[in-house]
Amino acid sequence: MNQKVVVFSQIDPDILARLQAQYQVVQINPKLGDVNQQISAAVQDADGMIGAGRVLNASTLATAKKLKIISSVSVGYDNYDLAYLNQQKIWLANTPYVLTETTADLAFTLLMSAARQVPRLDQWTKTGQWQRTVGAAQFGVDVFGKTLGIIGLGTIGAAIARRGFHGFNMNILYHNRQEKPEVAEAFNAQYCSLNTLLQQSDFVVVAVDLNADSQALIAAAELAQMQAHAVLVNISRGSVIDENALIEALKSQQIFAAGLDVYQKEPLQSSELFQLDRVVTLPHVGSATAATRKKMAELAYKNLVDGLDGRKPRTLVNPSFG
Repeated sequence: MNQKVVVFSQIDPDILARLQAQYQVVQINPKLGDVNQQISAAVQDADGMIGAGRVLNASTLATAKKLKIISSVSVGYDNYDLAYLNQQKIWLANTPYVLTETTADLAFTLLMSAARQVPRLDQWTKTGQWQRTVGAAQFGVDVFGKTLGIIGLGTIGAAIARRGFHGFNMNILYHNRQEKPEVAEAFNAQYCSLNTLLQQSDFVVVAVDLNADSQALIAAAELAQMQAHAVLVNISRGSVIDENALIEALKSQQIFAAGLDVYQKEPLQSSELFQLDRVVTLPHVGSATAATRKKMAELAYKNLVDGLDGRKPRTLVNPSFG
């Protein structure tokens, strides 16, 4: 138990127990004061870290002298300063693939809920407003047979395309940094420019990583190209969409609706989005099922153990050294 592991967020209790049986474990606790100060103190002699949702960079990790690996219980890694980790030769591992299908399910949940105004009509019914046959204000838009545009045809984007093509007979368009004919062939998906996708899609799902190229990828100019009956869904990262521009597009009925699981600031405590009828807002729950979170925790644990034992972790973000 000579090696020290810093647990910097809540993790699966079974995994925590296994770590405590193998290593000297220090848990970061927000109730005990400034989290960044706790991390700086804890990493001074730490060999590994595991968790999610914290910003780890040159400032928070400056005191780390022998850190080998950070095992993130997440797919996204925009919270971590990758250039600094590479410079310090610290491995960063993540948990891709195990949450692909669950997140794709959530994307379609948002798509269909926004298309048919499910949350709004749920409240409308429960509050006694259903007093006569529904009218145009309660109408939604059709999903079956429509055009689905996917921005980012990675593993999650491909799983969304599969649902649309096989389940809803949808025409699939996609935009990606590179064409992916070997993936697109299974769904008869057509590669196109971002502008073409926005102009021709009835539903637009954003499933890209957050990086310098995707920051504010969808802003006022892009929203203006979408159709008035279109629905925008974001399951990637909040900063991929200019939130203020989206609010204006919804208020002016430039687009029909939006389904959001991610935001520019999280947790989102207050927002004009909450005042808009045709926005479905979820609290970043793309992978939030018990089974999937368990798989993510298991993979993060295996990555951490591999790194601490000197083996290259199986899902490594920065394999350029080691």
